[in-house]
Amino acid sequence: MEIQHPTNNYRLSTDPHKMDVEAIYQYLSRSYWAEGRTKATVEKSLRNSLNFGVLSPEGVQIGFARVITDYATFAYLADVYILEEHRGNGLSKWLMETIMAHPDLQGLRRWVLATRDAHGLYAQFGFTPLPKPELWMQIFDPTANPQS
Repeated sequence: MEIQHPTNNYRLSTDPHKMDVEAIYQYLSRSYWAEGRTKATVEKSLRNSLNFGVLSPEGVQIGFARVITDYATFAYLADVYILEEHRGNGLSKWLMETIMAHPDLQGLRRWVLATRDAHGLYAQFGFTPLPKPELWMQIFDPTANPQS
């Protein structure tokens, strides 16, 4: 899938061949949520996710998000970003609109994500705090695939 932004020349693609793995890795390796993640882990995560790349008018990757899903009941939204110099153009909202409208992601019972600072963006798309966080559990091993 490839679409053009309605008011500018940015494009969004789910084509795996249009993902700039190096650009994605460079951003994630400095992000608060994936700092230290190895390039090999980024590559593996892309192979096993539905990826959304945001491309500048010149074709340079300037944004990204991935959805980890079974395509039937559950999706986890991860690694969402727009490069700082491209923010303010409505690209985050457009990226989210496109993800939430993707035909393969309709009818899912549950979506989840984790964010430190973008609650306002995700709330526009129906995300809310967990109503019963005490029901959720995790295994966290900081030594396995750094920050993955």
